Amino acid sequence: MIIQLESQVDEGQKKDIINKINELKYKTTEVKTQKGDYLVGIGKKDFDIRKIGNLPGIADIHIVSDDYKLVSRKWKVKPTAIDLGDGVVIEEGSMAIMAGPCSIEGEEQIEKTIEHLVENGVRIMRGGVYKPRSSPYSFRGMGIDGLKLWYDAARKAGIKIITEVMQVSQIGEMYDYIDIYQVGARNTQNFNLLDELGRVDKPVMIKRGISGTIDELLYSAEYVFSAGNENLLLCERGIRTYEKATRNTMDINAISILKEKTHLPVIADPSHGIGIRDHVDPVALASVMAGADGVIFETHEKPEEAFSDGQQTLDFSESSRLIEKIRKVHDLRESL
Repeated sequence: MIIQLESQVDEGQKKDIINKINELKYKTTEVKTQKGDYLVGIGKKDFDIRKIGNLPGIADIHIVSDDYKLVSRKWKVKPTAIDLGDGVVIEEGSMAIMAGPCSIEGEEQIEKTIEHLVENGVRIMRGGVYKPRSSPYSFRGMGIDGLKLWYDAARKAGIKIITEVMQVSQIGEMYDYIDIYQVGARNTQNFNLLDELGRVDKPVMIKRGISGTIDELLYSAEYVFSAGNENLLLCERGIRTYEKATRNTMDINAISILKEKTHLPVIADPSHGIGIRDHVDPVALASVMAGADGVIFETHEKPEEAFSDGQQTLDFSESSRLIEKIRKVHDLRESL
């Protein structure tokens, strides 16, 4: 059960509502976000919502059977839209494109990537300044200094920034320089990190865990929402299976299922999903047809010289062609 409280609800009314819910043998949790105040009720016994629906202070009440209540599509009529400002909105029916290198490497690379994005009308740049690498000897990013350098160039061009946060201590230092925090596949169940991201007022994109289920991804989003941040995006980036022909197994099914289960925007990451440059295009386009609200992929002027993930990174010419195709396929999807 989710109870939306009126914006002017007072503490006395709230206490009366909680007492009434407790009488129904439901446990209540109060959730305050940037957009509203909620009471989440957990219990097993069915009841007539008219018993509490008319209490002063209640704006609306919803019965949600899913264990993940707040991110469920069953209660929110209007899907969540993520407004980054300056006309950049990620929402159902739109097609957000996020592109950039795996790793931020330096000023020249940043400038050339931004120029490429501007030429193709892309408003969101991806890139890593803190890189979780399987080998401790691989390039692990430029850190906060690289982020500041990137931010200065991006702001001048009107480009928004999405980048990965790896630990709680990085949230504050990154705050002024990013537009979307990305939670990578290795941190999808880092619940301390998710809790802290629930306390900030910037969007968070959560990638599916390396071997995570769809429900586990939704539970991760529930952690952030229940801690106070409902500006969330979900990202399907492929899962690890017994298949060795590709880096991961891109679960196109998950995109359609997530669109059914949640009101949050769903983003597809074909670069990590398949991990092979020649196959990024078809996987991206299949994701669009499956219902994705956006695509995030890797591009670099010279992928063969990239500090990381060059094997799955498109060069600028390939990137431009993919961007054009994504928009065409999205238009086709919307016309069907």
